[in-house]
Amino acid sequence: MALESKDVIILAVESSCDETAAAVVKNGRHVLSSVISSQIDIHTVFGGVVPEIASRKHIENIDYVIKKAMDDAEMAFEDLTAVAVTYGPGLVGALLVGLAEAKALAYAVNKPLIGVHHIEGHICANYIEDINFEPPYVALVVSGGHSHLLHVKGYGDYEIMGRTRDDAVGEAYDKVARAIGMGYPGGPKIDAAAKEGNPDAIVFPRVYLEEDSFDFSFSGIKSAVLNYLNKARMTGEPINVNDVAAGFQEAVVEVLVEKTIRAARARGVEKVAMAGGVSANSSLRKRMLEKCSENGFSLNVPSPVYCTDNAAMIGSAAYFEYVKGVRDGLNLNANPNLKLGDR
Repeated sequence: MALESKDVIILAVESSCDETAAAVVKNGRHVLSSVISSQIDIHTVFGGVVPEIASRKHIENIDYVIKKAMDDAEMAFEDLTAVAVTYGPGLVGALLVGLAEAKALAYAVNKPLIGVHHIEGHICANYIEDINFEPPYVALVVSGGHSHLLHVKGYGDYEIMGRTRDDAVGEAYDKVARAIGMGYPGGPKIDAAAKEGNPDAIVFPRVYLEEDSFDFSFSGIKSAVLNYLNKARMTGEPINVNDVAAGFQEAVVEVLVEKTIRAARARGVEKVAMAGGVSANSSLRKRMLEKCSENGFSLNVPSPVYCTDNAAMIGSAAYFEYVKGVRDGLNLNANPNLKLGDR
């Protein structure tokens, strides 16, 4: 890939779910500023993200986060090389807010517009803190809406080896957390409770599917947890929520790690990466590091702030699109069901 001799400075906007974020990123790897306005406290009341409320809050917050990102980076709009924005997948109303703002900015300051796939952004978060990290590698992408195993052959060159056939792993975490009375968001709450529980007290099923499959399925373990809770409540048995959390997490982490290691062996790579909100999970990070070390693989995982939704990762992904010559028109539209590799 031929890189630009001049610094490429990109203002990136992310609004695919319930974080309104903006960042200024230089050459895809150096974060000059990153601002995130989270809506977690608002949606916690409802037990999950309410799309209409998320869209309204994006409208309220987006001007502020962009101005702060530019101020923090000590940049003027004329200093920018391009404007980037997430255009899918995600909540359509939320996506449209960020997209409309980015298109208006690009037009007003006469800069190129680059649309970015949200999951590609998560993958590219790995390039931010380790400036020497590069393809090829196998990536596990795990979040509230996505569970993918990818062979990353090059920048923007992905082979999807496996994906979830039903629930995403983050979705399963949220539903199990709700069932045991922990509320939203489920991931960090189950992770914390699991530390206080016994992972062997309750054994939940591990779903590996066909012998050679890299796909995932998490609806079965979610149902197994619900069935366990219902039976215990009907028979009056005490429920140790920490043990339930620990048993659930143990089963999920075991499958995620085992399939990732098998995928890395199958593609003959030496590096493994993780991305997405669930990759902030402490048990997953610990177990993956152990298994990678045992098998001679290096492991790259972003800091937790770059695992959850942020605009710095979008700026990184946009850089690699920019140097390939990708430019989008002002007719770019939100695509809530955008597939990785589509444009």
